[in-house]
Order: sequence, then C-alpha cells, then structure tokens
Amino acid sequence: MSAAPKSRLPASLQPTEEDISLLLAAQVHIGTKNVEKKMMPYVWKRRADGINLINVGKTWEKLVFAARIIASIENPSDVCVISARPYGHRAVLKFQSNVGAQAIAGRFTPGAFTNQITRSYKEPRLIIVTDPRVDHQAIREASYVNIPVIALCDTDSPLSYVDVAIPTNNKSKHAIGLIWWLLAREVLRLRGTVARTPDAWPVMVDMFFYRDPEEVERDLEGIAAAKALAAGEAQEAIEPAQPDWDISGAAPGIAAAASTTLPSAEAGSYSLSPPFSSPHSISIQVPSPPSRAPFSCIDWAADQNTTSWADDAAQAPAAETPAAAGW
Repeated sequence: MSAAPKSRLPASLQPTEEDISLLLAAQVHIGTKNVEKKMMPYVWKRRADGINLINVGKTWEKLVFAARIIASIENPSDVCVISARPYGHRAVLKFQSNVGAQAIAGRFTPGAFTNQITRSYKEPRLIIVTDPRVDHQAIREASYVNIPVIALCDTDSPLSYVDVAIPTNNKSKHAIGLIWWLLAREVLRLRGTVARTPDAWPVMVDMFFYRDPEEVERDLEGIAAAKALAAGEAQEAIEPAQPDWDISGAAPGIAAAASTTLPSAEAGSYSLSPPFSSPHSISIQVPSPPSRAPFSCIDWAADQNTTSWADDAAQAPAAETPAAAGW
C-alpha cells in the first residue's frame, strides 16, 4: 500500500492537530453523491452509501493558497466576499469586519461589476464566493471584467470561471462558517497581524456560524427571564429601607410634637392643643351633620290622577304672532 503524498507546504503553514479536528467535526469532508469531472482530484473515496468524501489535506492546501492570494493585495477593500446562500451571510460579514474586505450578503445585484451607472457598482481585484452554483451571476460578471475568483466548491459544484477552488462542504452552516473563519485567521497571520499561536486570535469560530432568527429570539427571551429572576431575588434580599430623617438630636418640643398621636375626630368640637408651650390655644368647632328624613318611595302606579297633555295644550292661549317688521 503506497504511503500518502507528503504536503508541499512549508512547516510554518502545516495544519495542527486541532485544525484537522475542527475540519472533521464541522463535516467539511462530507461531499455529495454527485461529482463534477474537475472536482475528481479532490475526492478521497466514495462511501458505501454513495457519499463522496473530500480530501481534507487538499482542502487545507487550497485554503492556505487562497489566503496567500488575499494577503498579497495591498488594499483590503479591493477584495469582495459574496454569499447569496443564507448560511454564509454572517460568515462574510464577520470576514469583512476582521479582514477589511467588502461584503455582499444576500442577493447579488446584476451589473454590480459591469454597469457603472448603478449605485452598487464595484471594481474589486478579487472576489470570493460561497457557492459557485448559487453565486453564478457574480462569477459570470467577474469573467467579463477579468476579476479572479476564489470559490468554496463541493463535489458537485461547477468550476467554470473559477480560478481557485477550495474543496469543502458548502451546504452545512458549520462547514461554511469554519472555512471562512480559518481563511480570515490565515490571512491575518500572513499579514503579521496575528501570531501563529493557538490563542493569538480571540475571535471564536462560533461568531461565523449561521444562527436562525427564532433561535436568537429564544436566547434573548431566556436572558431577559434570567435577569428578571435575578432582580426579583435581589429585591427580596434587600432589608426594609430606613427613614431618611432622624429626630434624636432635635429640640425637646419638636421631638414631642413628632411623637404625639393626634386624637380621632368626633362630631361636635375638635380641639387641637400643641404640645409645645404657646401663648395661644387653637380650637376648631366642627358642626354636626344635619339630620335627614328617612327616604320614602313613591308608588306611581297607585296615583289615579292622570293628566292629558293634549288638553293642556288646547287650553293654553295661542301665542301672538309678532308683526312683521317693515324695512
């Protein structure tokens, strides 16, 4: 049995054991049942169920090759990353924020590379697409203006007008996010921004993964419920608040006035005598409420005296008509 071909990359660019573990955990090597003729060199073998497996070693070599191309461009904004597939929207936006490239997440506007009248017109020196089949419009327009193309290609992806193909699973959200994260990290390493140590880049790979809006809403609701519960427990733990005033150092008369209980009001006279010494006394006379006769109900049905409103109207004298005023 022949030994596996040795990688042509230098020692500094070789993948670590952790990198290979991440690629396998994200199922980057899982392809499809169909294989394009130009993608045959990247297929390692075919499983019993018909799924083609991608060679992870070649995936890493092409990823480093693409990172070297991106790092060679002086102006980072001359690189345009594109993803019409929803699983790649968050990844390209994070790639833009970390590397400095332009990002097109969502529908690609036709004429963005060829029509100078459109507002979305761009002149990039390099474009990177998530799926050549979905992003075919961008690849076709890039071929018209001689823009090189880097693409994440599955085993069934067409390679027309694709200059650099990174063999990977481009249908899984974890595989897409991991490849974009590794590509951004490798570009920063080649630029010298990030050292080649495991913890040199603090950005986690989870930031590049697609998240369902319903999942995000559930997480926010859970966080809000946890905060409300913690606030309720903290409120119960707080002791009763003490009054903001203190009469311990006040004058004796004021302290006695503050501690005196006022008598309840009664019908008749109410006298308020201040506890402190005063030459005058205060007396307030409150009159008693008037007595009322008991309420009696009137039975209107027992009243036999009926009144005819028509007879009353006939007996009333006719109103005199005022004379018309002469003008």
